Amino acid sequence: MIILVINCGSSSIKYQLLDMKGDDVYDLIAKGIVEKIGLPSGIFQYAPAGKDKIVTELPIADHKVGMELVLNALTDKETGVLESVEDIEAVGHRVVHGGEYFSGSALVNEDVMEKIQICCDFAPLHNPAHILGIRAVQAVIPSVPQVVTFDTAFHQTMLPHAYMYALPYEYYEKYGVRRYGAHGTSHQFVSQKGAKLAGVDLENSKIITCHLGNGSSITAIQNGKVVDTTMGFTPLEGMIMGTRCGNIDANIVPYLMKKENLTPDEMTTIMNKKSGFLGLSGKSSDARDLNVLASEGDPKAKLVFKKLTFDIIKNIGMFVAEMNGVDLILFTGGIGENNPRLRRRICENLTYLGLQFDYDVNASGQKDVMITLPESAVKAAVICTDEELVIARDTMHIVSSLED
Repeated sequence: MIILVINCGSSSIKYQLLDMKGDDVYDLIAKGIVEKIGLPSGIFQYAPAGKDKIVTELPIADHKVGMELVLNALTDKETGVLESVEDIEAVGHRVVHGGEYFSGSALVNEDVMEKIQICCDFAPLHNPAHILGIRAVQAVIPSVPQVVTFDTAFHQTMLPHAYMYALPYEYYEKYGVRRYGAHGTSHQFVSQKGAKLAGVDLENSKIITCHLGNGSSITAIQNGKVVDTTMGFTPLEGMIMGTRCGNIDANIVPYLMKKENLTPDEMTTIMNKKSGFLGLSGKSSDARDLNVLASEGDPKAKLVFKKLTFDIIKNIGMFVAEMNGVDLILFTGGIGENNPRLRRRICENLTYLGLQFDYDVNASGQKDVMITLPESAVKAAVICTDEELVIARDTMHIVSSLED
């Protein structure tokens, strides 16, 4: 089944075209990204499998225009990989927030669209962009079935004592104020892949997955189901991130609003877009930039990594206590996969669990690899996440069931 996987941001469209023959049997046909949508100069990247990437700069007015660029590139007579858009049998979308409505992926219809719209309140930076992407596909190839996969769905196994806040219960009943989590698609994929690599029985296991990037979250997974995660009502909760502050004393919010004469929207912007790595360092939200600065002795860049390391160790320890142990700890995401120094610092603080670290493998730059010694009581690994593959699998199964 030829499936186009779409991941829309507010001004971008990431895409992959896959030929799905089975859950683990597939070919990546092409991939790319549309960037700076709505700005004077947009960027369109297209990379057919095994060939050079093509980069074009041009104005891209909206997501519909962006989708037209993607489809035109895929069907281009010289560089395209499809005869026509009719070769696309299904489209799968990543959606950040599905609230309590969705515990799994769903076929797009107007009822589903209404629920995604309601959840815009919970993910105002993400869900509106996903809606634009779905509507853009409907406008360009209306007959093709679409499926949505939710970042929150995997976390719906959390129990009330884990997801409820100690606020008046009526706010949950009226407004859905509770913890939902995020990055669920990544945590699900990595836990399954990591368990296979480590020889751990997923159905009888205690796994902690660390998705570390510009947005970061850690999840406790017992017997294949989520029992707790660090992100909450929105993706702001949890540890320090690229531009998000993570956990803070809630009273800081009204305190700063009064001191700085800030509106709720301005305070939200500070916590979501001006804090985290950027706020502490004063220089960058990108861990790669800060790594260079830290190696040059910049004290604030060093502080960022010490804070990140501290947050991760603390959350791992919390989840070990919740599950009464851990069998496997997994690192993924841009930072988790590419920062061996951070992994080393974390694992060196987990020797109390019986974790025996493999320094050589960790420093080798390998991916999908164990970074603990064979005799280690607790195992750890670096796993490359593949959210697009999860979306493609779910899309294949849902669309195939329609045909059956």
